Amino acid sequence: MVIAGASGGPYTNTTLNFGNGNNKTSTAVSTNIIIMVGGQAVGAVQNLSINETRQISVIDELGTDGHVDSAPSRSTTYKISCNRIRLNRLRIAEAFGRGFVHASSQQYPFDIVILDKQKGNIGSQISTVIKNCWIDNITVDYKVSDWIITESMTLTAENIYSFLNAGSSDATSSGNPVAMGGDDGSRSFSKIGIEQEADTGANGRRGSLDAAGLIDIGSLGTEI
Repeated sequence: MVIAGASGGPYTNTTLNFGNGNNKTSTAVSTNIIIMVGGQAVGAVQNLSINETRQISVIDELGTDGHVDSAPSRSTTYKISCNRIRLNRLRIAEAFGRGFVHASSQQYPFDIVILDKQKGNIGSQISTVIKNCWIDNITVDYKVSDWIITESMTLTAENIYSFLNAGSSDATSSGNPVAMGGDDGSRSFSKIGIEQEADTGANGRRGSLDAAGLIDIGSLGTEI
């Protein structure tokens, strides 16, 4: 039996189906992900991990038990790791659009674009740009127990940003913010300024802490 309007859980608002009662799958799956370099799909990738690390320092003072403040103390570091089956006679660096096979040969960085096409509307599909990647490790495994050759690669990037696009894989363009509250409609974001500019890479912005008025901004994004 289909109950019209049963679109979400009664307490969590977690999406169960469409508003008209039709069944729906809302879980993100890896089959919707395309990894591209220079507008061309890499292929045969088994795993791609992105690690964003930001160092936070906490401030203490004499006479007080507990931290009195906290702030980032270094720029965010971006580390990427990838495992790939050697396929089509392409070494892992070749598959990422590079004309070499060894890490020491890299002369300049490259961009990786990850296209998430879970949404059918291409204007709602997400492009994530991993900007200016340097290869810092390539590992090749030859195993007697498994004849299939696998390669792994780790990279360090300068920046990462994401945006809703119109189907473009152009690593130099940016568009609407990705953080729009999802499909369940339970969240809204009033802060549409510096944070979302940094998130989308707009105007070349690579962080949000260099904007004026940092000490005046509260958790609601309004000046005190």
